[in-house]
This record gives sequence, C-alpha cells and structure tokens, in this order.
Amino acid sequence: MTREILFLAHRIPYPPDKGDKIRSWRLLKFLTQRFRVHLACFADDDRDLAHRDFLESLCESVTIIPLDPKTARLRSAKGLLTGEPLSSHYFRDARMTAAVREIRQRPLVAEIVFSSSMASYIEKPVDGRKRLVDFCDADAEKWRGYAATAKAPMRLVYAREAQRLAQEETAIANWADASFAITPDEAAIFNARPGMTKTVDWYPNGVDADYFDPAFAPPGAVMPYSDCVFVGAMDYRANMGAVFYFLDRVWPMVREANRDARFAIVGANPSASIMALAGPDGVVVTGRVEDVRPWLAGAKTVIAPLRVAQGIQNKVLEAMAMAKPVIASPQAMTGLDAPQDAAAVASAPEDMAAAINALLQDEMKRRAMGDAARRYVLENYQWDAALDRFEKALKALGL
Repeated sequence: MTREILFLAHRIPYPPDKGDKIRSWRLLKFLTQRFRVHLACFADDDRDLAHRDFLESLCESVTIIPLDPKTARLRSAKGLLTGEPLSSHYFRDARMTAAVREIRQRPLVAEIVFSSSMASYIEKPVDGRKRLVDFCDADAEKWRGYAATAKAPMRLVYAREAQRLAQEETAIANWADASFAITPDEAAIFNARPGMTKTVDWYPNGVDADYFDPAFAPPGAVMPYSDCVFVGAMDYRANMGAVFYFLDRVWPMVREANRDARFAIVGANPSASIMALAGPDGVVVTGRVEDVRPWLAGAKTVIAPLRVAQGIQNKVLEAMAMAKPVIASPQAMTGLDAPQDAAAVASAPEDMAAAINALLQDEMKRRAMGDAARRYVLENYQWDAALDRFEKALKALGL
C-alpha cells in the first residue's frame, strides 16, 4: 500500500497562477505520484475553491480553509504581544489546528510544509515521522528590504518582522529533518545565520515551456498588443512598488522616444492606486486575467523593475519561455544567471529606459534576445530536472 503523507500549504496550490502557487502545485503533483497525500491549505480567494474537486481527484484527502485577509491581518497583530513574527500569526487558525491534529493521527511517514508560516502546525514531532520544510525564499530578507525603503513607523515594524522571522526560520530549519530554499544563494542566507545547526538545501523553480510556448495564439481572440508588459499580483507590495517606480522614473523616457508606446499592467487585485494609473500616458490596467499568455505573446518587451525580490521570479521565467526580451532590475534577476544576450539587466532608470528604447526600435534584436531567452529556459529550468534534487533528499531520508 502506498505510504501516506501530510502536505501543508499557506495557500491552495491550484490553480498555479501566482509565484508561490506554481512551486507548491509542482511539488504537490510530484508528491501525489509517490504518496497518498493528505492536503491541508488555506484559500484567500473564493474563486480558488472551484478547484476542490480537481485536487480531491489527486489527493487522499483535501482540507481547504477559507482565509479572510482582513481577519488574518487583525490576528497577526497578536505577534506584537507575544514577540513572534506577525506573519506567523497571520496563518495561525484554530480550524487548521484541528484539521491538522486529526490528519496527524493517521500512520503518516512524513509531513511536508510549504512556507515557514505553516511550520508551527507540525512543530511537535511524532516518533518515526520525517518533517520537511520548503521555505522557498528567505522571507525575513524581504521584510528587511521593505524596511530599507519605508518611512517611520512602518520602517520599524518591517525591521522587527525581519529580525523575528529570521530567528523563527532558523529554529524551523534546526528541527526539520530536511529544509529547502529556491536557489543556492537563498540557501546560503539561511546557512550563514547565527545559531544554525543544520544545513538548508535547495531546489530551483522550473517553467512549463510547453504551456508558455512562443507559438501560442489565443483561439478566436484578438491579441492585446503592447510595447511593455508587467505581470504580477497587483496587491503585492513588491509588485506595486515596481510599477510605481517604473512609471515615475523610467516610462517618461520611454514615451519621449516612443510617443504612442503602451504599457500594460497585468495582474489580479489591483489596488485603487494602481487602477488610477490607467488611461494617461498609454497605461492599461487589466485586473485579473484568466490567461497571461495573450498579454505576453502580444508584448514587444516584458519588464521586471522590482526593487525588492527574493528567490527566482516566475514572471521572468515565463516571459523568457515565451521568447520575449526581458528588461529587469538586478533584484528581479536574483537566482537567474542568464547570459547577456538572453536578458537585459539595468539598475539605473536611464539605463532601463535606454534598453527598452533600443529593443522597441529593433525587431531583429527583440527576436534574437527572445530566442536566446527561450534556449536558456529550456536548458536550465525544466520542472523534472528541478525536482530531482528534492527526490534525492527524500531518498536520503528513506522516503
């Protein structure tokens, strides 16, 4: 009989339409091919609940607990009283505690957690049972980045979160039987922290190059053409900051050289401040789209001007898989050692604008960079190869 495991995720791992959900979905799919999986997760978007039947067709059992962001934010404030990270309390829920307690009564061989925020549910060990944690990113460093750019009093809140979360991540890595980051550099951040007694391993992200195919054409649909596209969830602080920075510092120089240039902001849950950007200066805000591929296919260039970023940016991999020239900040290219002919990396606003303008005015250059980007992805970021490292870790633990 196939062995049973628990898989815990802070967000429902399907559909794979966000960076973390892409990785958690691929990991879940990998695990269901080897174990009878009991999935327990939160859902912060009611639309995702429509995928319960599909997940139940793959898993031994599925527990999905709706998470109201407003309630969770209020709950996270308890961390100020307990001295714990705010992010940990955000996902601490009595319903999840009860569900996990029941699943843990089963004869599981392993408990696998996706993101440090869910680790507290399995902190108490069970004899003979392995515990694995996929951190993905060193999240504490993201908060450190926010603190560096924020104003008081939020600068102090973010700095506190960075410190407390780093301490918690270290404690989790020390009790886990195996833990993982998304790149060697991310793993090195964990392993260099004071108090680490174990070593955090890593396995990379991949991209579905068959799905993100440059030959894609939406059936019966009009391709939404644009000069520049940014793709990402638009209620995420790092993405919002990137868009505001780009429009303030870079886009005016692009428009000066290309008067009719269009910039599409493609992503779910745009805030009121993001929606207000639409209209003037060729800016389009789409909100949630069912499929980002038409927007990528119709783009001349894809931009990733992130100022705060950890791990590997799936938005960059997907654009490169679609054979699109990417112009990115150094932060957005963290973890990607792409050659110069496959992506343009620019720190200063004027350098980013110059790179975009050069590409907009040269179709052959766009095509050459896109072809090089696609080759780079095919050679380095296939999911089967990415998960080989995780499988080796399972075998080393007798799983």
